[in-house]
Amino acid sequence: MFFRHFYDAQLAQASYLVGCPTTGEALVVDPNRDIDPYLRAAESEGFRVTHVTETHIHADFVSGARELAHRADARLYLSGTGGPDWCYAYAAEAGASLLAEGSSFRVGHVRIDVMHTPGHTPEHLTFLVTDTATADQPMGALTGDFVFVGDVGRPDLLERAAHIAGTMELGARQLFRSLQRFRQLPDFLQIWPGHGAGSACGKSLGAVPQSTLGYEKRFNWAFAVNEEDAFLDAVLAGQPDPPRYFGQMKRINRDGPRLLGAPRRPDRLPFERLAALLAAGAVVVDARPAREFALGAVPGTINIPLNRAFTTWSGSLLPYDQELYLLLDHRDPSMVDDVVRRLAGIGLDRIAGYFGTDVLEAWRESRSALQTIPQMDASQVRAGVDAGQLTLLDVRNGSEWDAGHVPGASNIPVADLDARLAEVPQDRPVVVHCQSGSRAAIAASLLRARGVGEVRVFSRGFAEWSAAGYPVERRGP
Repeated sequence: MFFRHFYDAQLAQASYLVGCPTTGEALVVDPNRDIDPYLRAAESEGFRVTHVTETHIHADFVSGARELAHRADARLYLSGTGGPDWCYAYAAEAGASLLAEGSSFRVGHVRIDVMHTPGHTPEHLTFLVTDTATADQPMGALTGDFVFVGDVGRPDLLERAAHIAGTMELGARQLFRSLQRFRQLPDFLQIWPGHGAGSACGKSLGAVPQSTLGYEKRFNWAFAVNEEDAFLDAVLAGQPDPPRYFGQMKRINRDGPRLLGAPRRPDRLPFERLAALLAAGAVVVDARPAREFALGAVPGTINIPLNRAFTTWSGSLLPYDQELYLLLDHRDPSMVDDVVRRLAGIGLDRIAGYFGTDVLEAWRESRSALQTIPQMDASQVRAGVDAGQLTLLDVRNGSEWDAGHVPGASNIPVADLDARLAEVPQDRPVVVHCQSGSRAAIAASLLRARGVGEVRVFSRGFAEWSAAGYPVERRGP
């Protein structure tokens, strides 16, 4: 049996290629939307992708299963166990085979047995992989978002991200029962999970790419809780706020991601188009580092720096029903392909064109000035707030604000800012801060793009305020 692990660090997401060397057939499990790496890997190893499947309807990225099956002319296998609300709407159109508890299929001499493991989602499946050429028991389990290294999949996303009321407790109880069944399998079973550290699909995922069931039974907290109500309390406690775009991903993956075909680089647009697009309300994303944006930017553009959090903030802030434009470093053409790939991976695939950073100089020459966003330190912020000269806006999430905030600050998380813009006073300069500066910079650019005139950034945020020993308020116990 051939086995290869793929890992997308931006999404903290794992996918897998399983092949039979005898027949040359290969299966891809949980592909993301950038399908070329799977096709290249299969071809380089002498395989053809004949089977494509996924463990569940994903919430954190757009699945590549439909695209890959279409491009490779492969058989698509999807869960048929989610009930009427969480079944794949495009399964019949795509000619997919539906899987349930006890289903199995073969990829050459490799047998894939299906366990229904609901909890993270109602339709979730786990795949047991047996190399029948050498063994009569499974070598490992492709567990998706069911069992991770050191953690289990969170059962609250349908309620908290997709807003399906009443599903959180039910999911937690289903997850507990799935674990009790799963723990009966042999300890030697390898665990090949769908995510690693950094994913929002759990709260304490390990960074090691794989484990064994025996190890997880000893050291994964979830296997140590043997009472259902206690497990429910433990698994729901401390789950991070899900990114805003997770609800969109559920809908897109359930209804069927649109087929993109071969990758195409968007056109580079001339400077003359920029002013007209901004005047018409177009969304233009400047992906430069926050410090560069603060020193000089085209008014009306939104700054989402191209770092590890780029996809999270893009999915949370950018519209899914409009064309998007990018402003990128024109000296690095590969950056365009990278950004387009990342955005398509979370369903933002309507990129209408891009501008190079040389438009900044052209804007300065033709319109005399670029927009700047002043930066402030803790002492300046304290003096301004004490004198009643500043409005302090904390854009961290609610739990961070409850745990400690600057007295007199108001709290609107970054992802809520557009919807709650009317709550931002404009009679004084608005000073935006977060914990250490990165979210504040994004929020400040959004405020300026929405017409808030005087915006500044408290660049080191609440971390600097606390370290200086300044007063802190808390809410709750």
